[in-house]
Amino acid sequence: MTEHPATETSSAESPAAALPSLAFSGDSRAGAALADVRTALVFFAHPDDVDFGAGGTVACLARRGVKVVYCVMTDGDAGGFDDDSRAAIVETRRAEQRRAAEIAGAADVVFLGERDGYLAPSHELIGRVVALMREHRPQIVFSLHPERAWSSLHRSHPDHLACGEIVTRAAFPAVENNYAYEHLRAQGLEAYRLPWLFLFAGPDERTNLRVDVTEAVDTKLRALDVHLSQHPDPEAMRETVRAQLRASADSGQWAAPVTAAEEFHAVCVNGPGTFAGF
Repeated sequence: MTEHPATETSSAESPAAALPSLAFSGDSRAGAALADVRTALVFFAHPDDVDFGAGGTVACLARRGVKVVYCVMTDGDAGGFDDDSRAAIVETRRAEQRRAAEIAGAADVVFLGERDGYLAPSHELIGRVVALMREHRPQIVFSLHPERAWSSLHRSHPDHLACGEIVTRAAFPAVENNYAYEHLRAQGLEAYRLPWLFLFAGPDERTNLRVDVTEAVDTKLRALDVHLSQHPDPEAMRETVRAQLRASADSGQWAAPVTAAEEFHAVCVNGPGTFAGF
């Protein structure tokens, strides 16, 4: 596991205590979880995935004092458009993601260093994800979705699906079973029960939660702008993202007008009354 020092930043423009809870449309239990979260882990396949899929929500949470940690599974070494940049593309993309995380307010970025395009569920990778979950003990884990969206194969890159499957297998039962990956317990990483998975970039029909990110649109776009190696037409990218945020907002039901939203499939892993065995 390659880790990089935490970048302590805040994108807050006012004290967290002065900010209202995030507005949401959909599952009321998931919305309540957003109000109570103190630590969130975000898993994604390539540098920039989180900034497209959940960057606004991350920025909103960070402004409210939530500790957010990113985990990038691949190095994004198959990305970009310039043959001459191949030798340097890994460090370029890592630097871009570190800077984007700083803008969003994430506390740290962990790189697992897998090869872009080759990501697949394995016990080695699941164990590394379980270790991160047990180390940070988040109330919410964000991840790419493990199911293919036939309406957008671009959204369902095979690495995205693999990331979602790895995280889902880690979330249950492995993270809460001390007899799974027993070497972790020997390292002091005790099992715990994860309350929520928030999955993004999944099939439209799975969406059950929309989060108002109107306050963070500029932050989200600034974070995306950092990924210069991936955007042959930055303005077209920005307009596409703005349109997606508007469409998501228009699809929700809100108590007050909302102009930008991000979508999730919120899954309660462990809640009141949950009974589970292994």
